[in-house]
Amino acid sequence: MAIETLNTGVRTFLQCCRTEKGLSSNTLDSYRRDLCRLGAALGDSAVQAVTIDQLRCHFDQLRAAGLSNRSLARHLSTIRSLFAFLHRGGEIEANPAELLSAPRPERSLPKYLNRQHVEALLERCDPNSLTALRNQAMLELLYATGLRVSELVQLRMSDFDASSQVVKVIGKGNKQRMVPLGRSARSAVDRYLSQVRPLLLKGRHSPYLFVTSRGGRMTRQGFWKLLHLQGRAVGLFRPPSPHVLRHTFATHLLEGGADLRSVQAMLGHADIGTTEVYTHVMRSRLRSTVDQHHPRARSKGPLRAPAKN
Repeated sequence: MAIETLNTGVRTFLQCCRTEKGLSSNTLDSYRRDLCRLGAALGDSAVQAVTIDQLRCHFDQLRAAGLSNRSLARHLSTIRSLFAFLHRGGEIEANPAELLSAPRPERSLPKYLNRQHVEALLERCDPNSLTALRNQAMLELLYATGLRVSELVQLRMSDFDASSQVVKVIGKGNKQRMVPLGRSARSAVDRYLSQVRPLLLKGRHSPYLFVTSRGGRMTRQGFWKLLHLQGRAVGLFRPPSPHVLRHTFATHLLEGGADLRSVQAMLGHADIGTTEVYTHVMRSRLRSTVDQHHPRARSKGPLRAPAKN
């Protein structure tokens, strides 16, 4: 069936992304939000009638709404993917999105926690609280593996193998990787499985590793909330996001001497260039350390030319 309108094209594109490309639900949600804004700007136009001027006007409106260059670049990628799909399918004769130029994304270094803050987060646990013991197990596992929060909450019982000391992770694009576990994380998860999870489930069944007191799967939003509260409780001025713990995992590994390829494999990055950002974090930290502690690194005022005799 021919695709005549933009709304029909968007629905067909998202269906293709779900069934043929196997994109994650988070990526699909991001595509859907971006394309809803496009639809609101252009209306249900005929796909053949969409012009480069309309798309540029849409991006001007997004920029005026205060979107960052990083968000604008994501919108551009989504729109390019949509119109490339329509062009490949013969629904449009020319791809207007090809002529859009990408904004330069801001280059910001990942935020991470120091070791003292990590220890404070992991050690704050009420041994008499089932949910506190579960939260500690989740935090230990996140810091030990660098999982994305979506990967953490999707873990199933069959993915955790204490005997082989690894956890099986299904990442972006349904790619599977095996991530080793440290002793502290294994101990926390083992205690959760033996002492906590059965009491939370109360005889109910769940295939998921981490469950709530109602027997359901822990959600991304639920974990973000508990991490926020934990951060406030230990006195962090800015409570960390789950992704900050992922950045912390990578940064601390590299500081400890791990090689970049190993960190790439554990994070599940397809491109090592994505992992290399953590080397910039280390260089920035070294520069700060030298400036702060080396006795001759700090400026003592402007240099003066030697006096002439």
